[in-house]
Amino acid sequence: MTVIFERGFERTLSRLVADAKPGQNIEAWTFDDRQSRREAEITLAEKGVRARIRSAYKPLLHAFLEEISLEGVEAIEIHYPVHPNAPENRFRLEAYPLAAMVGDRKIDFIARSDGEFHYDVLLKTAADGERLVKVLVPNRVHIDAAGETSVSPTGWFIAEDGAAGAHFTTDYQTLFEDAIEAVTHHEWGTAEPYFGELNIRVALPATDEALPVGDEVMSLREALHEDFYFSLLEFFQKKSGRPLGDRGLKPGQIVPEIIQSSGDISIRIETRPLSSGFSDGAQQQIEAAQEPLAAQQIETELAAVGGLSFEAATRSRRMVRARYIEGNDAAVMISGGQHANETTGGAGALRAARRLAGLEGAHFTVSPLENPDGYALHQRLRKDNPRHMHHAARYTALGDDLEYRTPANASPHLYEKEIRFQAERLSGALLHVNLHGYPSHEWTRPLSGYVPRNFAMWTLPKGFFLIARYHAGWEVQAEQLLDKVTKHLNTIPGLLDYNNRQIALYEIHAGETGFRIINGFPCLASVDDRHTVPMTLITEYPDETIYGVAFVAGHTAQMETVLSAYSAWQGIMAVS
Repeated sequence: MTVIFERGFERTLSRLVADAKPGQNIEAWTFDDRQSRREAEITLAEKGVRARIRSAYKPLLHAFLEEISLEGVEAIEIHYPVHPNAPENRFRLEAYPLAAMVGDRKIDFIARSDGEFHYDVLLKTAADGERLVKVLVPNRVHIDAAGETSVSPTGWFIAEDGAAGAHFTTDYQTLFEDAIEAVTHHEWGTAEPYFGELNIRVALPATDEALPVGDEVMSLREALHEDFYFSLLEFFQKKSGRPLGDRGLKPGQIVPEIIQSSGDISIRIETRPLSSGFSDGAQQQIEAAQEPLAAQQIETELAAVGGLSFEAATRSRRMVRARYIEGNDAAVMISGGQHANETTGGAGALRAARRLAGLEGAHFTVSPLENPDGYALHQRLRKDNPRHMHHAARYTALGDDLEYRTPANASPHLYEKEIRFQAERLSGALLHVNLHGYPSHEWTRPLSGYVPRNFAMWTLPKGFFLIARYHAGWEVQAEQLLDKVTKHLNTIPGLLDYNNRQIALYEIHAGETGFRIINGFPCLASVDDRHTVPMTLITEYPDETIYGVAFVAGHTAQMETVLSAYSAWQGIMAVS
C-alpha cells in the first residue's frame, strides 16, 4: 500500500461567509447542494450580507427548482448558448430533464448564435404576455486532464449589483485538479498493469437531490466519481501511448469512492492490493429479484441449469463460471455482466437459461457473470451510494473491457475472456446474445466538458434498444433476427410505452436518437468483424441504479429477449 496524496480542503461556502463584509450584496455559484447553499445564505444574512448562492452544476435546472415561478405560464422558450469548443447541443443537454418537469406546458429549445454563457428563458402567459429571465451558466474554456480543450462549469462570484462577475475556483474544482496532478506526477513505471487497486477516497458534504422524473437525481458526488474515473483512464491511456477511449488499456482497477461527509472535505489516494471476496446480500426469488443478485446465488442458480460446467479465473482469482447444455438445436451463447454495473443482464440470463434447459433439443451456453471482479467492486460501492452509476465497476481488475481482450493483446493470460472462447469451442454457436445495460439517469463529467467524452450517446436514457453486430455476409440473418425479436418485445406489457416516454424526452433535450425503429423499438445494425462469432445481438436496458419493480421489469425484458432470440435463431438457421 502506497499513499500518493492526502489533503483536506477549506469549504468554499465557509470562505464566502468568512470573507463577506456587512452591507455587501453578493451572488455566487458553487458546487454545493441546495440545503448547504441556503444555510450559507442565512448565515450571511445574520452577518448583514444579502447573498444569493446558486448551483454551478446544472444552473438552469436549479433556477427552475429554486427561483422561477411557473404560475400562469403556458409556454416556455429556452434560448441556449452554442459554444465553438463544445458539442452543439451541450447546453440543451445540460437542461435535462426540464421538459418533463414543467407539466403540460409547451417547451421549446432554441439555439442562440453566440456562445455567451447564459440562457434566455422566455416565459409566456395569457395574462401578462412574455417575461424574459436571464440565467447565468458560468463556464470556463480550459485544457482538461486529458490535454483536450473543454468547456466546463465553474465557480463564479459577483461582488456588487450589476457587475459582470468573475470565475473563481471552488473546493470541488481544487480537490479534483490537485488529485489529478498528484496521480499524473507519480512514478508509475512502464509496464501495465501499474497497480492492483488505485483508490481515490473523497469525503464530500453534498446531499443527492432526487428529481420527480424517472430515476433522475442531482448528485455532485456521483458526478465526481465519473469525472475521476474517466479522467484517470484517459491519463493512463495517454501514458501508454494509446488513443483516448482505448478499451484495451490495462492500468489496474481505478476506484473512486466518494463518501458523503458531515461538512469536511478531504481526499486520500493510495494503491492497494486487489480484493478477492464478495459482499453478498440475501438470497432472492429470482423471478421477482428486486436488486442485483448475490454472487453465491448466481452460482447456485447457474448450477441448477445443469449441463457441463466450465470456468475461467480472473486477475484476482475470482472465478467466471458457465454451463453448456448440449442438444440438437442451433447453438446460442448467452452472457451477462461483461460490464458489472449493468445490473439486469445476469438475472435475465439465468431466468432464460432455466426455461431453455427444459426444451427438447436445447443447445446453448450461459455465463451470467463474466466480470466478477467488477461485480464485487459494484457491491462494495453500492453500500455507500446505492443510486450511483459506479462506472469504476464497468471494467475488470486489469482495468480493461474484457470484450477487447484478445490472445494477441492479453499475453500471458486471457483471464475472463477465456470463458467466451471455451463457450465457442464447446457449442460451435454462431449467435452470441450479450446482455448489457446503461445509465437509467443522466451521466455527466462536469469538470471535463460535462458530456462524457467517447460516450456521448449514453449520456441520457432512451429506452430499451438492440444492437446487431455481424460479419460481412450475415446482414440478412441480422435483419431477420431484429425483426422477430422486436415483434416479440412488442408483446411485453408496458415496455413500448416505457420506451416511447424516454425517447420523447431524449429527443427534446438531445435531438434525434440516430436509431432505426423496427416494430417500435430502436435498433442499430452494422458489420463488425471484431467478434469471433458471426452474429452478436446486444441488449441495452437503462438499468444502472434501478431497483424494485423497475429492476424486475429490466431483467424480464432481458429474459424475453434471450428467449425470443433463441427461438428466432432456430428458424433462421433452418433455412440458411
